Amino acid sequence: MEFFDLSHTIHNTMTVYPGTNQPEIKKTSTVETDGYCETSLGIESHTGTHIDAPAHMLATGLSLDRMPVSKFTGPAVIISVPQNTAIIKKPFLQKFEKEIAEADFILLKTGWADFWGSENYFRGFPVFSEETARWLCSFNLKGIGIDAISFDPVGANDWPNHYLFFENGLILIENLNFPSELTAKTGTFFCFPLKFTDADGSPARAVFAAG
Repeated sequence: MEFFDLSHTIHNTMTVYPGTNQPEIKKTSTVETDGYCETSLGIESHTGTHIDAPAHMLATGLSLDRMPVSKFTGPAVIISVPQNTAIIKKPFLQKFEKEIAEADFILLKTGWADFWGSENYFRGFPVFSEETARWLCSFNLKGIGIDAISFDPVGANDWPNHYLFFENGLILIENLNFPSELTAKTGTFFCFPLKFTDADGSPARAVFAAG
């Protein structure tokens, strides 16, 4: 079995959702002066490669700390979305119906991670049509991941895909980063969040195990 890191590194000048505070990461102790090293982490719950919980947008939605750890791992299928796709439509995903039915997670590889660090990252990325999102909710999925900033367009104020998936109990993993050497399409996905009270979301170390 081979393991692949699907996570972006968190640092003070990293890409964040427009309007979100940048991380504040600083050394509070050093080996040279204190004999040990410690770091203060000031990060929003939806920073970098992270998980959205239903509690992110639903008043009665479940938070990550109240979910069993089994929610954050399981069989996964990676689906490559063709270039120049604006809307991910149902007929395209129906070609992968068998693989989706056998998976706990769908991971969408759109290529948008190539724009990480630029303004292009925030616009034009593929999103689901309502029909597609509703169709996906008919499967017994734990979650869906994407290598883009969101499941709805940046600037949207109604977030229809988020609401639909959250109402059906799914977690959403945003800002994945697929390494070029990962060619496998099926394997096991891991995305364990930090465990803090009322976690509406959390940075996660997303990992794909092939083989």
